[in-house]
Amino acid sequence: MMKGVSERVKEKVLSLGFSHAGIAPAGPLEEEAVHLREWLARGYQASMAWMERSSREDPRRVLSGARSVIVTAMNYYTPVRHQEEAGVGKVSRYAWGEDYHRVVLRKLNELQAWVEKEFPGERALAYVDTGPLAEKALAVRAGIGWQGKHTNVITTDRGSWVFLGEVVTTLDIPQDVPALDHCGSCTLCIEACPTGAIVEPYVVDSARCLSYLTIEHRGPVNQPPAYEGWIYGCDICQDVCPWNEKFAQPSSEPAFQPRQGNVAPRLEEWEKMTEEGFREKFAGSPIRRAKWEGLLRNVRIVQAQQPGTAREV
Repeated sequence: MMKGVSERVKEKVLSLGFSHAGIAPAGPLEEEAVHLREWLARGYQASMAWMERSSREDPRRVLSGARSVIVTAMNYYTPVRHQEEAGVGKVSRYAWGEDYHRVVLRKLNELQAWVEKEFPGERALAYVDTGPLAEKALAVRAGIGWQGKHTNVITTDRGSWVFLGEVVTTLDIPQDVPALDHCGSCTLCIEACPTGAIVEPYVVDSARCLSYLTIEHRGPVNQPPAYEGWIYGCDICQDVCPWNEKFAQPSSEPAFQPRQGNVAPRLEEWEKMTEEGFREKFAGSPIRRAKWEGLLRNVRIVQAQQPGTAREV
């Protein structure tokens, strides 16, 4: 029996090493666009002006004639724990290994080429989260998972430890059933956030989020909140999620295995890192996103907040 288009596409996605595949229609995200505009109106994007791109409201604005969005997810979980001790910092789990943008985009480019070869005359365009797409909303529409109260996408079989990626295409593919919300009455992520950045269920004020402050924010941090040892990103809201506790599985992607020293970085060593040393150590790493000045600022803030390791901020 001849396989359908959707089945062929999904088989290809999984063969590339992705853990999930789903299909969303390439139409306007009207309800999601309303929520996005409200979020922007409240200034919760902080300095992330790229969140204001109107193409996020309709995938057809990035590819004329688009009919479908192939949404993928790749599991990146590694079963290693952060260290809770003085003189040691914490790096978000997603940044322990290689830069996922490179890893995921390489596979998505292969998927894009496959679509255009298998279906002559059709066009396709690959994106990771640097592209102007509302990828979380598309992941929900494609049945990959639901957007939790911490705003990360949660899958029923891997939790939220997944990287999303998309291929927008003119190929007409039967769409999947959107994912249902399974957060229920749970509010653990909201209660655990040390800065109160999850101002209400499903709404995050970026300016108060440790991930934003340690990665995207440029310049000094006036009156820094409690960093809880985080010098790059923050995993607290995901660490406390019951879906992660129950369903997290080790990733099969070698590139996501932790680099030496990234799981439990010694603050004193990282504080002494020169700009050249920063570029060399973090070549091909997501940590470069924070830039040398930003990482050094974060290290000094955490040192000032840890007993016995105080430094000037």
